[in-house]
Amino acid sequence: MNTAVPSPGAEGGGTPAVGQPEPLPSVLPGRVGTPAASQRIRFVPTELVLPGGGKAAVLPASTVDGQLVVPELVQRVGWWDGGAEAGDPFGSVVIAGHVDSAKEGIGFFVRLLKVKAGEVVVLRGAGHSAAYRVDSVTSVPKDALATESGAFEQTGDHRLVMITCTGAYDRSRGGYQNNLVVSATPLPT
Repeated sequence: MNTAVPSPGAEGGGTPAVGQPEPLPSVLPGRVGTPAASQRIRFVPTELVLPGGGKAAVLPASTVDGQLVVPELVQRVGWWDGGAEAGDPFGSVVIAGHVDSAKEGIGFFVRLLKVKAGEVVVLRGAGHSAAYRVDSVTSVPKDALATESGAFEQTGDHRLVMITCTGAYDRSRGGYQNNLVVSATPLPT
């Protein structure tokens, strides 16, 4: 049995003759692929484990008036809810936290000051975990964090970016002059 299929872009169409099958649409729907198993498991991180075993709870952190608002408790860190989740195929999972505070003393992310390239960091959440190998540790001026560091980039390869304060403390400005940006790439699962 021969069935006439209109060529793409063909005009006319119309109603098929009685007893004839309906012509196929001129544009067939695309097929939906299935992501690889390693890309299907994505989760919001709820715990961060640094080299040496230090662990911190990870809480959601939002951007308010252009500023990332991290948890006030210095033993907690914040996951930027505008960024990637762990296990996403692209984009940055951004975790930020305090190095210290006048009220609470030393913060969890003081440990970032000693992290070295090649060390492994783990994110956990929803019964899953993802490991990342540290690639770089960079100090950037605070006013260049959002615009020049690429820390919040969401279109590139998947990575973990951890951010805290570093450099000289400027009392007149009420904060540190720089941010420490630690970038890490996912390890195969």
